[in-house]
This record gives sequence, C-alpha cells and structure tokens, in this order.
Amino acid sequence: MAEALLDEAQLVEIRRDLHQIPELALEETETHDYLKAVIADWQAPWMEIREVPELPTAILVRLKGSDPQRTLGYRTDIDGLPIDEETGLPFASKHPGKMHACGHDMHMTVALGVLHYYTVHQPKDNLVFLFQPAEEEEFGGKKLYDLGVFSGEWRPDEFYGLHDNPALPAGQIATRQGTLFAGSCVVRITFSGAGGHAAMPHLTNDALLAGASFVSAVQSIVSRNLNPVDAGVVTFGSFHAGGSVGNIIASEAKLIGTMRGLTQKNLEMMMARMTRIANGVAETFNVDVDFELEQGGYQPVENDPETTARFIDFMENADDVDFSDIDSAMTAEDFGYLLHQIPGTMFWLGVNDPQHNLHQATLSPDEAALVPGVQAITEFLDWRMTQA
Repeated sequence: MAEALLDEAQLVEIRRDLHQIPELALEETETHDYLKAVIADWQAPWMEIREVPELPTAILVRLKGSDPQRTLGYRTDIDGLPIDEETGLPFASKHPGKMHACGHDMHMTVALGVLHYYTVHQPKDNLVFLFQPAEEEEFGGKKLYDLGVFSGEWRPDEFYGLHDNPALPAGQIATRQGTLFAGSCVVRITFSGAGGHAAMPHLTNDALLAGASFVSAVQSIVSRNLNPVDAGVVTFGSFHAGGSVGNIIASEAKLIGTMRGLTQKNLEMMMARMTRIANGVAETFNVDVDFELEQGGYQPVENDPETTARFIDFMENADDVDFSDIDSAMTAEDFGYLLHQIPGTMFWLGVNDPQHNLHQATLSPDEAALVPGVQAITEFLDWRMTQA
C-alpha cells in the first residue's frame, strides 16, 4: 500500500497557503510561483518541470518511469472565482473579491501530495502532471492542447483528474461510466429596438418585451425538444434593460445565460434551437438581435469506458477506499475537452460540507479529505503501472 509521505499537517499547511491566494483565470501568477517553489524543492533526477510561455501560469511536470509501458497523466486546475469569501476562517482569502469557492485549493493540494510521492519513489510508468490555469473561464485545458503542449513524451496515454464534492463524505471517491459532468455553453444576447415614452408604445420597438418573451420561449427547449429521459438546463442569470424610471420603454436588453447538456449532440441541438428562437423573437417584435454562443472547451466530461472500468474496479476492491457509483451532474468542467482528445477518467472527491454548494461564499471543504484522496490516487496509479 502506498504511503502519502506528506502527512496531514503538511497537506493542510499547503492547502491553507493556497486558499489565501486565489486568483482569477489567466492571472494565477502568485499561485504559479507558490506551486513552482514547492515542486522545485522536491527535485528528483527523474523529474522535469516545464513552463509554457504562451500560457505563463501553467506548469507541467514529467517524471520518467523506471520501466515505462505508457505515460499516465494527472491534471489539477489552479484558478479561483470572483467571490467575496464569507467563511470567517483564519486562513480566508487575502485577495478581496476572490475566493477558492470551487475547491481548487483542495485539488492542487491533492495533486501535490501525489506528485511528492513520485519524487521519492520513481514511478514504473512515465507520469505527466498538469497544473492548469483558467478552468472557471477561458478554458485553459483547450488552450494548452491547441498550443501543442501534449505532444511527444508529454502526451499522456491516459488522463485522470478530480473535482471536490461537498455533498459526499470526506475522502469518498465517486465516479461513473459515461458522462460525469455536462457540457456547457455561455449565451450572450442583445436585443436592440427603439425606445420612447411609455404612453406611446406604438411608436417604439420594445427591447425589454422581446427579451422577456425570449427568456420564456427558450424554456421550451428542454421541455419540448429534448428527449425526456435526457437532461438539460437553460438558465438566464443576467437580464438588463432600461434605466431607473418606469415610463421609458427600453431600447436595449442584454441577457447572459448558460445551456448545459449531457451529450455534445444534445448541446448542439439546444444551441441550434436557441438561435432559431432568438431570430424568431427579433422578427416578431421588430428588433435587431446580436447573439453569441460560446462553448469553448466545456464539452461534456465523458469518461472513457476502458480507463473508467479499471478505475472503478480498483476503487471498489481497495480495502482502504470509500467508493461510490454516482449519477451524472449538470456541473461543467473544461477537463471534458481534454477527455475528448485523450482517454481518461474524472472523479469526485468528497469534502463533506453538505450545508454549502460549490461557488458559494461560505463553502468550507473538510481537510480530512486530503490524506485519503492522495492515498487513493497514489495507490491506483501504482496499481495501474503493474497492469498490461
């Protein structure tokens, strides 16, 4: 059985250091410097650190195997969210308006724990660790792939990564065959009409009314266009129209939302339907429409059948691992793009904070998840290296 080597106190210290310095997508300079300093302190003759000038906050680490049959990849994300932390923790964010409210500090700590083990124990297979910026926005995984980073000896044959889950017990591992997370598309819509006096609506083209009709109409995409046994989400969380008084008809309405589907085929159908509805509403209300549908790298996280079968088989049979098969979730993750290019498996790590949700200002993951997380992943990778 693999030992974590870094004990709980060491892992907790790393996690709390990282929790205090959250940074937004593509701005993770302090996080990058912290990670690089920690990793460089663990120098091993079989380890190589690589940086990417075009994406300077990314870090890749390659550990050369002693008798490699393959290259295994492990990825963690490193960015935070634009949220004012409200946990009241003594190690709360030092960066106003920024927080690790999605648990990426936990992700990084687990990855460092696994990496440290293999700086002491040379792996049999090659290992590539990716510390990836810009998961929450800007789809950093796709940017790195498009830059050709994963080529030659830096290309994994299999890729693995986790996401913390506050609804699961601390340290529990959970995943499933097929789609784990939904694909996501950001929607930005602007309706432009002709404003005027509220008493003379016949002389205007009401952009607010067009926007309201649009928000109502697109709810039919899930209820009438998607197979009832499938899952999808259409949500608009931002709608701005008009000024500060009630007797002026709005000339412009701006809406921002998201669409999510568990398969790429369904998501593409939903995008096509939304485009037709937006154009139809614009024609109906005699307004102009400008819309942008941006999926970027947020494809569905579709676990590879072979890597996932092995992963589940190991986790179910490991004496010291608490494993659960779990349903798909409508959360999105840009690791989905990488899994469409390289076979692999994503999984949940339980962090036992059921009173709070991901992206919530009061999220406080249980640090008791760190040691079992490192232990389970290290044991799995050790085991995988013994297989054909």
